[in-house]
Amino acid sequence: MTKEKKMVITIPREELMSPGHLACQGCGASLAMRLALKALGQKTAVCIPACCWAVIDGPFPYSSLDIPIYHCAFETAASSASGVKAGLEMVGETETTVLAWAGDGGTFDIGIQALSAAAERNEDIIYACYDNEAYMNTGIQRSSATPLGAWTTTTPVKHYKKERKKDIIGIMAAHEIPYIATASVAYPEDLVRKFKKAREIKGTRFIHIYAPCPVGWKSQPEDSIKLAKLAVQTGYFPLFEIEDGENWTLNFKVKERKPISEYLKLQGRFRHLKEEEIAIIQKEVDTKWEKTLKKCGL
Repeated sequence: MTKEKKMVITIPREELMSPGHLACQGCGASLAMRLALKALGQKTAVCIPACCWAVIDGPFPYSSLDIPIYHCAFETAASSASGVKAGLEMVGETETTVLAWAGDGGTFDIGIQALSAAAERNEDIIYACYDNEAYMNTGIQRSSATPLGAWTTTTPVKHYKKERKKDIIGIMAAHEIPYIATASVAYPEDLVRKFKKAREIKGTRFIHIYAPCPVGWKSQPEDSIKLAKLAVQTGYFPLFEIEDGENWTLNFKVKERKPISEYLKLQGRFRHLKEEEIAIIQKEVDTKWEKTLKKCGL
């Protein structure tokens, strides 16, 4: 008689995010928050600037999150979180994790000065950027996180984005903060583990989360997890950790990367691209992947 295999649950059962939130179908940002809070637990306070999550949470006085929330100005996620942490410490409260939770617009662009300043001071906060690669909440405008070749309302088909995506990880690594990680909603165990790890580290911690947006990407809601997996499997969004700005560890080793075309074809924002343009994007992904492997000592 064989022994029955027991399911090993690595993700906490506790739910700190309730039904009734205002996210769109297939929203990667909503799943990212749910998983992050499972890792961080009840003793968490979050600062949310203007972004999709300022709406997803729900209208005052209602909230879909069972933790304290401070809604702050677009550019102030990091500075507000720094202030909340300082205030807690002044009253002797040292157990609460303070989380800054911002989109790519409030991180790569509008909030980068506050983020850089907090990192330079090594403020004891976790800064999480859920990256859906455009200003989705205000009408799908281009951000510096928008990838090469993408359509947005401010980079229409005839004038699609010609610039590369900003290397936010490289910028944060240059600050030599204690902990940096990339994470994806398609790999929940990895995401939860990284937030748990970040919770136990002192100083500034930065987690970059890949969060598909069906509305802005012109993709099907049911394809969000598939897209998130393809982003990793193609090497477009590698999963890794950086400790103290220099020790890189690759978390997901892709033996045979899939072509970037498999990722692009599921998104209407890339529908206008010709084969030669897709080849340019493939070359960009290949170059970035090789650089990541080298930094990870592989």
